[in-house]
Amino acid sequence: MRQTPRTRKLNENVREAVAFILAEEISDPRLELVTVTGAEVAQDLSIAYIFVIAHGDEERYTEVLEGLNSAKGRIRTLLGKSVPMRVVPELRFEIDRSVDEGMHMNQMLLDVPPTLAARREAGIDDDEVADEAGQ
Repeated sequence: MRQTPRTRKLNENVREAVAFILAEEISDPRLELVTVTGAEVAQDLSIAYIFVIAHGDEERYTEVLEGLNSAKGRIRTLLGKSVPMRVVPELRFEIDRSVDEGMHMNQMLLDVPPTLAARREAGIDDDEVADEAGQ
């Protein structure tokens, strides 16, 4: 979705407002340690996708989404009071998996065996490198 400066500002205002609402106004224990990472409001203001992260496994993600969906009406009401909009959008919550994906990619990189160049930089001489490479 193409963003204008106005929609970027609206998205950021919605993100900040929902983050504040979750931290200060909603007392559901399922929503503890949930971080709002982003918001994308449709151009017609009908829907706002709210992206959240919560540390844990798939069971934790399910629990968080259940908590968010059960508090959706209250969050939407409070959002309407804190962010001036013609229409308060319907809220749709999604888990932001970018952190999990980043951690997975990082682990994959850590699991890659060192290259010959890296071994040379570490001070292993060429004969040892060649012997280990089977040459």
